[in-house]
Amino acid sequence: EVQLVESGGGSVQAGGSLRLSCQTTEATSVYCLAWFRAIPGKAHEGVVSFVLGGRPFYADSVKGRFTASRDYTKRTLDLEMTNLRPEDSGMYYCGASSTRCTVHSSEGFPYWGQGTQVAVSS
Repeated sequence: EVQLVESGGGSVQAGGSLRLSCQTTEATSVYCLAWFRAIPGKAHEGVVSFVLGGRPFYADSVKGRFTASRDYTKRTLDLEMTNLRPEDSGMYYCGASSTRCTVHSSEGFPYWGQGTQVAVSS
């Protein structure tokens, strides 16, 4: 079973930056790591997915502002978030899947971390 631990959330003002990190315990590389977020009043929203050996795929809402990097040695998926907006506020979760890789749905991601809170004030 893959275990995931997120870190790096916090509170910033609009326009600020935060860096999130997702640490996996899996000894071998996981097929897909992704960040999703839960925003009050909205369904779970995909932020970025990163397939093994591939490139990150971003949701339209974060393109140009967020940058994901996957380190296979450290077994981490980091998310650099810049130019943050109040609508980016929410609980950010790291998910892992052995079978699919998408930002369009959290289905097919059986493994999740506990989440880390991001709060952006205007």
